[in-house]
Amino acid sequence: MDESGDSGRPQPGAGGGDPGTGPDKGRPRRPEDPGGGLLMGRPFGVPVYVAPSWFVVAALITWVFGGQLDRVLPELGAARYLVALFFAIAFYASVLVHELAHTVAALRYKLPVRRIQLQFFGGVSEIEKESETPGREFVLAFVGPLLSLVLGGLFYIPLQFVEAGTVPGVLLAGLMVSNLIVAAFNLLPGLPLDGGRMLRAVVWKITGRPMSGTVAAAWVGRGLAVTVLVGLPLLTHTGALGSATSDIGGVETVTDALLAAILAAIIWTGAGNSLRMARLREHLPDLRARTLTRRAVPVESATPLSEALRRANEAGARALVVVDGQGHAKGVVREAAIAGVPEHRRPWVAVSGLAQDITEGMRVPAELAGEALLDRLKATPATEYLVVEETGEIYGVLSTTDVERAFVAAMARPAA
Repeated sequence: MDESGDSGRPQPGAGGGDPGTGPDKGRPRRPEDPGGGLLMGRPFGVPVYVAPSWFVVAALITWVFGGQLDRVLPELGAARYLVALFFAIAFYASVLVHELAHTVAALRYKLPVRRIQLQFFGGVSEIEKESETPGREFVLAFVGPLLSLVLGGLFYIPLQFVEAGTVPGVLLAGLMVSNLIVAAFNLLPGLPLDGGRMLRAVVWKITGRPMSGTVAAAWVGRGLAVTVLVGLPLLTHTGALGSATSDIGGVETVTDALLAAILAAIIWTGAGNSLRMARLREHLPDLRARTLTRRAVPVESATPLSEALRRANEAGARALVVVDGQGHAKGVVREAAIAGVPEHRRPWVAVSGLAQDITEGMRVPAELAGEALLDRLKATPATEYLVVEETGEIYGVLSTTDVERAFVAAMARPAA
């Protein structure tokens, strides 16, 4: 199953999937994140990972397909499992081509792709930004199934020139059918499938609101999940579909039910995640540096902490900025560092010892908002940032704690 699309913008407490709190409060994840699995290469500069779950599915495909080969080509003996393993690898190579189609389209539209991952039920292209128009969204989703259909046709052509019942014939037929199934499944009109993204694009185009498209496609996706959960075991039990394990005694009933439950859970969860991220994205414009910034008072480096806090209290400020003799900001006094100084020692501790030096990335324009603000914070992880006006004048201090709270509030509000 393909789940190409947004991997999600930074989330509260997740940072787009990374551990930590706030928008990537910890250090940024490296492209070679071992959590992605085994790195296989970088086509078009995008890392391709094979998740550990792939090996489980590859072994299952090898076992099931090997059993089917024993009926068609009994003379192969134990070698049938080598042929079946080749089929599993070739099938996932086809899935990779499907994902590369999404990746190339995304790069063509200047959308960053974090990685491609081959996993339990197919693959996923983690595209980090949303398409700007419904037309691009539709194209981005459609190219994957289109390539799977093309691959099915490409396997069909040589199939006409090989003898039926031979190893090449069985492999070509299997790859043709599997690619057609991948294309058909992904064209189902529900998120997180490609067909769901295409439906989202159509509703987006009609209503003019991407959120409306997401809601419609996500609920259709949840309907698909229920249909798969109930319908797949019924279809295989009645013989409408051939069970992949039909010759393994009574195991096929349990296997079909388990497969249906896993597929339904993946689709249901993906649809729910799409709704959650769309709701957050709709409220992203509410995240403005100017409105989230704490008022700050400037203090010189030798100022005792107790005196600096007294000035802040008088001014109604919640942050301290260390400045030089000319009033230029040099550091931001960390809130956590202040809390760590006992009250009786504060007259003897200078603010310079509690300040974090301001780098260029820690200077945030007051007018920054939405994804641009999140990208700025993500690029330079810190606990506090100096917020400045266009003139360079100090406006205040932005705390990642406040940004995280704003995320939580955005997630709690219903979409308009």
